[in-house]
This record gives sequence, C-alpha cells and structure tokens, in this order.
Amino acid sequence: MLNDDLNQLRILWGNYWSSRVLITANNFKVFDYLKSPRTSDDIASTLKTDSRAMEILLDALAGLGLLKKAAGKYRNNAISNRFLLSGSPYYQGNIIKHGDAIWRNWTELDEVIRTGKPARRAYDQDAFIRGMHDISKMKAKKVLKLINLNRIKKALDLGGGPGTYSIEMAKKGISVTIFDLPETIRIARKIIGESEVKSIDFIEGDFLTDDIGGGYDLILISQVLHAFSENDNINIIKKSVNALNIKGKIVVQEFIIDKNKTNPTKSALFSVNMLVNTEGGRCYSTDEIKKWLYDAGLSKFKEDIFEDCVILTAAF
Repeated sequence: MLNDDLNQLRILWGNYWSSRVLITANNFKVFDYLKSPRTSDDIASTLKTDSRAMEILLDALAGLGLLKKAAGKYRNNAISNRFLLSGSPYYQGNIIKHGDAIWRNWTELDEVIRTGKPARRAYDQDAFIRGMHDISKMKAKKVLKLINLNRIKKALDLGGGPGTYSIEMAKKGISVTIFDLPETIRIARKIIGESEVKSIDFIEGDFLTDDIGGGYDLILISQVLHAFSENDNINIIKKSVNALNIKGKIVVQEFIIDKNKTNPTKSALFSVNMLVNTEGGRCYSTDEIKKWLYDAGLSKFKEDIFEDCVILTAAF
C-alpha cells in the first residue's frame, strides 16, 4: 500500500517529463521527417541538432509509443502520422505549440500563488488560435448536432476565435458573424479563407466594452467564459441577451466542473491554467452559468454533455 501510494506520487510529480519530450519534438517538427524510417544521425543532420541529444529524444518518443524503432531507424506510428504530421486533417501540432507557451507561464506558478497575478512570460497568438481550430474541427459538427438550428438565420459567434463553429453553421445556410479581437480576426480570416465558406462577417473589438450588434437568433459562446471573472461573465451574458431576438437563444459551451470545483480533475487543473494566464478566469459550474442566464432574463434551459463539456442552451 505504501509503495503504491509512493508510485502514484512519483507519477504525479514526474508527468512533465513526457509532456516536455512531446512539446520539444513538436517544436522541431520531428514527426514531419519520420514518415519513412531514418536514423537519429540523419534527423540530427537535417534539423541541425546535436546527434546524441536527438538519439535520446527519439528513443524517448519510441518509449512513449509515438515512434517505432527497428534496426537503428525510427519512423512514425499511426498516432503520430494522424495527429502530429503537418498537413494531416487531424493535425494537433498547433495546440501542442500553444502548450509550449503555457508551459513557460506555468513555471511561474509559485509567484502566481504568492501574488494572485497571472504570469506574462510567453504567449503565441497564432499557435493559440490555430490550436483552438485543431481541437474544434474534431468536434464542431457533433456539437452543433446537439443544438436545434431550425429557424436560425442570423448567428453571432462571440469570441469565436478561429471560426471553426462559424464555418459549420455557414455551411448550413446561416448568416454568421464572428466577434473577436483584431489580431484573432486576422488569423480567423485566413483559416476561413482556406475553407472557401463565404457567408461569414467579422466584427473586431472587445466584447467587454464594445457593441456586439443585435437581432441575432443565436449567440454561441463557446469556451469563452472560463477566461473571465464572474462579474465580467455576468456582463457578457447580459449584453448577449440584449442582442437577441425575442425568440433567440444563447448556447454556452464550457468544461464540466462540479459545485465543489474539484472534479473532474482535468477541470480543476484547467482552473489553475486560468489562474496562471488570466486576470480572473476559472472553470464555472453549470449552476453558476445558469444563474447568470436566468438573472439576465432567460428561463428555458436544455443541457447536453459532449465529451468533457456541457452545452447549455437558454431561451426566453
């Protein structure tokens, strides 16, 4: 029993070894060069790295199950070819690159706990927004199936980031507007341009202070609220309700967390991520979000669960 507990503790404090190996390999785009078997010296020469260091890195990746090694040569396995190879439709390299910036901020957690102020060591806007697209493109169609889009003609994707959900709504003939910061909109335009979808408009601004427009049948607030304080979220919800048609609705997608704010563990840890990277964000329970919507004038609710998220639909 003592040894089991000790091993569990060792796993907890040592988990970062695996994540750092993956992040570094992704930074060097190692997987792009291993579609066919190659030696570590060959890869080191191509990437202009130290030979000994590259061999140790590739061995660790093989140990983690991300590469296969045979006769002194390495190549991707199915997982790496599917998710870590640039150009794959399931590519996740951008969100892993975003994880590198997050890593640098997390190293300041001691100071964050001491002061209550977020860390500002690193931020990669392009990796973050494209990383959100990496994640959302895997689930957007399924999430939207849980939302009744009948009679939705005009929608707002508030804080829509890369516009992944907007793309899928536009494909259904809905006129969609993305509201986000100017730098985010710049990246979203490129991503949407690659999709060849045409019926998407853009509003650049800060939704905490700027006009978000009006007359919407649907306002989607997907993975936005966890980045803001409770007071800011109350204002976001009020502003959104005021921008709805009388028969309109708001859909909020957020990570699930219980009233005790401790489970699931992933969400409790994500709150720490918000502590490190934002002024007032954390994960919020469904009851908290419902109360904000109810206090703003919405009284009809529908809850759906998809993977680790709750999709909460609210109407008048």
